[in-house]
Amino acid sequence: MPKILRARLPDALFQHLLTRARERQISRSQIVTFAAWLDTNPEVPEGEWFKRFRGMTACGEGELVKTFLLPGQAPHGEEVQ
Repeated sequence: MPKILRARLPDALFQHLLTRARERQISRSQIVTFAAWLDTNPEVPEGEWFKRFRGMTACGEGELVKTFLLPGQAPHGEEVQ
């Protein structure tokens, strides 16, 4: 199982994540919680996956985080603990 890529993200993907966080008003505390989870160096499935946090869901595919969703938005893939 891959681990999430945290360095050298493609610039377009990094900009997309920043835009989604702003547009969906993801709070600083939610980003801190997300970063703390990343610090655990979690393993994720090779395909689509998602991780629920209080107030948001992070979605990815393989080693890449692809977007952030708000409660009520439906994620795709395998739920990660």
